Amino acid sequence: MKKILNVFVICLLLQSFQCEKPIVEKSRNDYSNELRNNKQVILDYIASFPCDETTGCNFIAFGSKPCGGPWEYLIYSNAVDEAYLTEMVNTYNQLENSYNSEFEIFSDCAIVNPPEQVGCINGICTIIN
Repeated sequence: MKKILNVFVICLLLQSFQCEKPIVEKSRNDYSNELRNNKQVILDYIASFPCDETTGCNFIAFGSKPCGGPWEYLIYSNAVDEAYLTEMVNTYNQLENSYNSEFEIFSDCAIVNPPEQVGCINGICTIIN
């Protein structure tokens, strides 16, 4: 019985000296910087593909409002790699959703409607009213 108690005490002592890995959480500033940088990469990618009559234009929901739904819609040329663009935008949206949850961000709950019509004007995809 004494041996068992000694082993238990030794195990308890050894466990108390274990080093735990510090939990590294992103700061609000880290999230903001990452979101800003990712958004710029996406906008630069979209801007690198001009449109014309043959390629046409499309749009994608962008951002994650705390109440749900996107902040805006990005207009892009169909010449982009849509799978790649969708992956980048989904990653951005998930990151912003995490940011909203982590820091209890709030916003208006206004619904942002998708554009009714987009088109190519002077080589740039644009919302047409």
